[in-house]
Amino acid sequence: MTVRRPGPADLLHGAAVLLGGCALAHTLAVGTNQARVALAFAALIALGQCAGPALPGDREPAPVATAVALAYALLGPLHGLPTGHGVLQATAVTAVGTAAGLVAQLAGRAALAAVRRRPRSPLGGLDAAARRLVTVTFAALLFQPLYESGATDRLPGPAYGALLAAVAALAALGDAVLAAGQQRARTGLRYSAALDDQLHALLGIGSAQVATGLLLSLLAGEAGLWALPVFCVPLLLAQASFRRAVEVRATTGQTIETLARATEIAGYTTPGHARRVADTACALGRELGLGSRELTLLEYAALMHDIGQLSLVEPVPGGATALLPDDEQQRIARLGSEVIRRTGVPRQVWQQVARLADPCRLDDGRHDPTLPLASRIIRVANAHDDLRTAAADRPRAGALDPLDHLRLDAGRGYDPVVLDALARLGRRGHRAARCRFAAR
Repeated sequence: MTVRRPGPADLLHGAAVLLGGCALAHTLAVGTNQARVALAFAALIALGQCAGPALPGDREPAPVATAVALAYALLGPLHGLPTGHGVLQATAVTAVGTAAGLVAQLAGRAALAAVRRRPRSPLGGLDAAARRLVTVTFAALLFQPLYESGATDRLPGPAYGALLAAVAALAALGDAVLAAGQQRARTGLRYSAALDDQLHALLGIGSAQVATGLLLSLLAGEAGLWALPVFCVPLLLAQASFRRAVEVRATTGQTIETLARATEIAGYTTPGHARRVADTACALGRELGLGSRELTLLEYAALMHDIGQLSLVEPVPGGATALLPDDEQQRIARLGSEVIRRTGVPRQVWQQVARLADPCRLDDGRHDPTLPLASRIIRVANAHDDLRTAAADRPRAGALDPLDHLRLDAGRGYDPVVLDALARLGRRGHRAARCRFAAR
């Protein structure tokens, strides 16, 4: 019997459960400070947890819940009166609100699944919920001891606001570090690429989430609890716009997937060729350290890399463009890029397709710095699939392995760095996993 070793997500979930359980036990033992205030924050956290589907980059499925929890961790005086909930009660309130929201969310998903007759995963928001508990506790540890000691009373208004902003920013950075670890475990990205993704996401909905939490703590201190629901509205509107972006991107992905099959339907390429090339290209991109946005653009380009074949009078035998002369490959690539440009995809996609048959080195032997890495990746993935398909259709004794065949033109037609990555994947027994637009 094989025992699965706990991964980063398991460890974070365990730490969050332990932290929340200890904080809740302590709060129940000593009593809840200002129970009405704690209940209001817990209820808003629960409502925020039920806000809806994940946002772009899988950054945070419940930004309102996180903003309200952060506001409670940074809450000093409330409507001019001192508070004393401290670190552990801030953690306990976050845990109770998050747990209540998750239960309601799971119940709603179960009901929706019963209507649609589709299974829905019960674990979708657990990663973000665990991160929320840890980062809110971190923020409370930085702020609440200073507030309880009276150190913040001696700070003028601007300095007090700067302190809250610094604590909120540190908590957001800590959340990005944890999210990058979860993304790496889930997708196989390098940690540096995953962290880059999370820091970019922090500039979007993440910055709105942090700013809302900061403002809620300040406004609640001046105006009271009624400020909480009122000033959550801008974040809800931002979340709605991000959710719309998710829907647009999903539609774009479906359109590209359909367009990519045009060459198969017309008989220009073998069934499944575009999908296999895209999956291998994404695996190579992850191996070479690309982030999730770069992988999405790479997948788009790889799926549509053969569109230019539709301009040919006669199909290439087996659709194997890698076996054509370089100038013919380049002509097909340029024609395809012109078609792709008119579909409205991002500029990088058709530029990558336009350059995918260009040599890696210039006439003087120097590496071409203008050739996109994505173009080099797609060219290797395409040629590797063409050669494997040809070998399967016409097996010959003593024929070179597809990778060894590509190495004969390493340095000019095919990038040695990409070939080395393909060799590493082969040694690890890699099987290209299906890329999914929605995962990014």
